[in-house]
Amino acid sequence: MHINLPDKLYYSIGEVAKAFKVNASLIRFWEKEFDVIQPKKNAKGNRKFTKEDIKNLELIYHLVKERGFTLEGAKTHLKEEKVETLNNFEIIRKLEHIKSELINIKNQL
Repeated sequence: MHINLPDKLYYSIGEVAKAFKVNASLIRFWEKEFDVIQPKKNAKGNRKFTKEDIKNLELIYHLVKERGFTLEGAKTHLKEEKVETLNNFEIIRKLEHIKSELINIKNQL
């Protein structure tokens, strides 16, 4: 899944939820469940996600929604094999980007 977000320092929970095509409540739930997601909160309590939070959310989305892990399984997988998981995820994301570019080129021909 390719996430289209503008280049900013902070993203609101609405922008993040729209980019992942999920409800904001799921993002808030994942924030409670996974320690790697630490959005900044302002005085009103609004969450502001950084680029690092977005990368972690992408990884969690990949494990839970695309690969079918349970929440507990995703937590243990991240704790035990975080480096290997991140490397594999980066490779998958790059290959998906290349695939989308090739499809765009094919459609233009």
